[in-house]
Amino acid sequence: QVQLVESGGGLVQAGDSLRLSCAASGRTFSGYTIGWFRQAPGKEREFVSAITPSGSWSEYADSVKGRFTISRDNAKNAVYLQMNTLKPDDTGVYSCAARNGIIRTIVKPYEYWGQGTQVTVSS
Repeated sequence: QVQLVESGGGLVQAGDSLRLSCAASGRTFSGYTIGWFRQAPGKEREFVSAITPSGSWSEYADSVKGRFTISRDNAKNAVYLQMNTLKPDDTGVYSCAARNGIIRTIVKPYEYWGQGTQVTVSS
């Protein structure tokens, strides 16, 4: 299994940038697909982005495409989410998650989850 801890959230203004980090530990981190999800107040958790074990392929939700970039550094057991041009609609708790398989864009297939980090974007 893998343990995940997110960091890097905060309170920013619209148009600002943040970089979230997902620090991982456990068995065979480099073999896991890692996804980022977010949950806004009163809404269900939604897919944001995901990256394959080698980092050779990534996927993005339409709402963040062109603004967010996911990356990973397996030597550091870390995955990052660079978030640019943030909007108030980006507000939510951002969690990283891991699964032993291909990229999926829904919550259910991801087996391991971090606690989440709060991102708040003001108008």
